[in-house]
Amino acid sequence: MVNDSNDSDVNTDLQAISQIIFGEPASKANSRRLVRFGNMSRLIKSQKALNYSDAFKQQCTPLQQLMTGDLRVTMVIYYASRRPDLDESLILDLMQGLIYENDRQVKERHTYWRLDPDQPRAEIIVEKIDRKSTRLNSSHVKRSRMPSSA
Repeated sequence: MVNDSNDSDVNTDLQAISQIIFGEPASKANSRRLVRFGNMSRLIKSQKALNYSDAFKQQCTPLQQLMTGDLRVTMVIYYASRRPDLDESLILDLMQGLIYENDRQVKERHTYWRLDPDQPRAEIIVEKIDRKSTRLNSSHVKRSRMPSSA
């Protein structure tokens, strides 16, 4: 008799996702402008940052269930010119609520600057980090104790 039941654990959590977002991202550090509202001044996103945010939201496929736990993000950002600084922070912010709940989940980042004048884009991979692989093996760590004050 064949046993059709499978007693193995099934992991339904998404382990990795890959997306390509076309367009040149704005640097978050340089993407604010000062606007006055009566006697008050406010910093708001620049038009370039607003345009990229809109383009990102149109192209990024949101996950039905957001990724949980600690994450690793690898990005290759292709810029249209040599002028922009490498800055992935706007992209990390924009993935909140679409790929993961909060960008504080990102514990490891690898970001690379590339030039492609014809097709600026961001190639993004988000991966779940295996907690076991990120911990130091305690048997290899020499522990020292602070001398007592006595």
